[in-house]
Amino acid sequence: MTHSHSTTTDRYLETIYCIAAEGEVVRPSRLAFWLAVSAPTVSDALNRLKRDGWVSIAPDRSVTLTSDGERVATALVRRHRILERWLTDVLGFDWASADVEADRLSSAISEEVVSRIDESMGSPSTCPHGNVIPGRFAPYGDLVALADLEPGRPATIRRISEVAEHEARALLLMLAEHAIKEGSEVMSTDTNLGPSDVEIMIAGEPLTLSIEAARLIWVDTSTYSLSAR
Repeated sequence: MTHSHSTTTDRYLETIYCIAAEGEVVRPSRLAFWLAVSAPTVSDALNRLKRDGWVSIAPDRSVTLTSDGERVATALVRRHRILERWLTDVLGFDWASADVEADRLSSAISEEVVSRIDESMGSPSTCPHGNVIPGRFAPYGDLVALADLEPGRPATIRRISEVAEHEARALLLMLAEHAIKEGSEVMSTDTNLGPSDVEIMIAGEPLTLSIEAARLIWVDTSTYSLSAR
């Protein structure tokens, strides 16, 4: 069955998709925090989404997308990530600004234009933050959170969690300020900063990150696997 859907419906479906893609169980409280709305607002919205066939709600209040919800959410995320890549790679926007502008453009631009933009860039695999564009394959293997990288082990930044895009914009701005991006080489140091912070070396310079921020940055150590043995 195909249903019409509103901008509000789109926001919820895309959010549920992104939270689930990070391996989290989607719950009303998580949606309220992510979307910056009240618990009653989320409850009302979820009841409508369930009524219209977009989501299923389990007895424990966890939320999953139905097949129709998954189809629409996948298309929305694809558009957003392609537009982010275009805004960053072609127009020169920084990560944080590209995310905001992609939100604004997504509902106003036709599918044909999005497809042409995608083709003009060679159909990239990921958005600028390294998150896979739906229907494509990640150009990397297993990743480890920067917070868990052993001291002295070099790695390459491959992905910034979707959570950072929505809940830690300051992290995106800070990373842009230090010219840190997908492909940047990084190393965790053995500097003891206590349980709440980690120090990394990037471009030969030390940088302190909170553990929470370091958990949102995913790195690939396989590039260095041979030299590390």
